[in-house]
Amino acid sequence: MASRGTLGRVIVLLVLIFLLAAGGILWFDYLGIVQSRQFFAPLYALFGMQTRTGVSTLPSEPGDLDADRIAKRLEAIGLRAQELDVREKDIERKESEILQVSQEMEDRLSAIEEREKSFIDTIKQRDSREANIRQIAAYINGMPPQRSVANLIAMDDQDIIDVLRAVEELSAAEGRASSVAYWFSLMPPERAAEIQRKMANKPVSLP
Repeated sequence: MASRGTLGRVIVLLVLIFLLAAGGILWFDYLGIVQSRQFFAPLYALFGMQTRTGVSTLPSEPGDLDADRIAKRLEAIGLRAQELDVREKDIERKESEILQVSQEMEDRLSAIEEREKSFIDTIKQRDSREANIRQIAAYINGMPPQRSVANLIAMDDQDIIDVLRAVEELSAAEGRASSVAYWFSLMPPERAAEIQRKMANKPVSLP
């Protein structure tokens, strides 16, 4: 009889231990420390309860708190990544616009430098031509009239006009009469008339 009583007490203790362990597991599951509701699914079905199939994201529903925090952090990281992607695209677009403006500025600067160089070359050529014209005028003005006219009519009309005007300026600077009128009288009449007509239509002394 004593052995039967001992066996009964052992069975009762085992049942109590099992109930306490099951209750503890259910309590840990409720706190979100472990997930054991799938293991107790038959017991839940017996009492008409539904097992938890995933992590709850609603504050009013029981769930794994750590998993909820991780899910929210992952969602925040995803939103931050999207925001960074938008900013990166905006930065790339602005960089492209800046590069385009920079290229346009370089092209404009290059064009300005080219025009400046062309202008300087033109000035140099003009200064060189003016110096040559004045030198020729000084030579012709010191020659005998017949030889001066022979040299003049060998030039084209514009060069003749520039030389004659330089001779007039030289004569005025030296305070003596110009020989230009006399030279016209020695030229062929048609050539002299054509040169005088061009001089009247273009009052500027040098191009």
